[in-house]
Amino acid sequence: MKVGIYGAGAIGGWIGAHLAQQGCSLSAVARGATLEALQHNGLVLLQGDAEIRSALVARENPADLGVQDLVIVAVKAPAMADVARRIGPLMGPDTLVLTAMNGVPWWFLQGFGGALAGTHLDSVDPGGVIAQHIPAPHIVGGVVHASCSVEAPGVIRHHFGNGLILGEPSGADTPRVQALAAWLVQAGFNATVSPQIQKDVWYKLWGNMTLNPISAFTGVTTDVILDDPLVRDFASRIMLEAKAIGERIGIPIAQTPEDRHAVTRKLGAFRTSMLQDVDAGKPVELDALVSAVRELGQLTGVATPCTDALLGLSRVHAAGRGLYPKA
Repeated sequence: MKVGIYGAGAIGGWIGAHLAQQGCSLSAVARGATLEALQHNGLVLLQGDAEIRSALVARENPADLGVQDLVIVAVKAPAMADVARRIGPLMGPDTLVLTAMNGVPWWFLQGFGGALAGTHLDSVDPGGVIAQHIPAPHIVGGVVHASCSVEAPGVIRHHFGNGLILGEPSGADTPRVQALAAWLVQAGFNATVSPQIQKDVWYKLWGNMTLNPISAFTGVTTDVILDDPLVRDFASRIMLEAKAIGERIGIPIAQTPEDRHAVTRKLGAFRTSMLQDVDAGKPVELDALVSAVRELGQLTGVATPCTDALLGLSRVHAAGRGLYPKA
């Protein structure tokens, strides 16, 4: 199998390293220091005391890599439109595109959503650029439950978690998604097929959409956020708005916000990915995590005053640092 990684960062590198060990022909689209490191040293995965080094072909231009059987897209949402414009040479008629990203993806309402099925979400795909360049039949949705970080360009550290949830956006139980899941299990992942991948996306988002942006503009770890009763209540109110939206589109959440806070507390004091992006001067994923929820609220008729406040505070903070377009 020919596998291309678009976004050889923490998650893309982690997945790619395991697939290379399984015997696939691995390639990656990269640039800058990451491209140079991959070309000279290969892809390095640090797992416990083990160092796993994998050979691959890395290029800046996707056209130099050719058509792949599987393309794993593991980039931050702000980069997705540019990726979509450049990904064409990697895609043949039968290429699968597995998305391993945070937040609401552009394909969220494809084949799902009841009366909203097929609706375009402008918050995550302005002008429909991504949908135009990556046709829906190629997509397999993915949700990652793992913690990884980039120790140096081309060097990935796996911390904990091994879960990959896959699913067709339509919810169909297809031979291709079952085959992909089985192959990922052979590569060492705890891979499962979901009958409704949007529900898994929404549940992960339910926690990320509050703590990520709140940590980004306060600069503190998640335990500090949850220890303040006023801030925790603000996060809970946002989660209740999202919960109401989910119920209207067919993905109810049985838990309460406090149930989810308890899960987060078990992870200890950690710096969210969005806070790390702010510290590194990288664009933040506000649209996929918050703007999309606001847009879905408008589409379903659910009022989102607390989500609106979170988005406003977050984008003013990020725009002031050049990490988000000014409103």
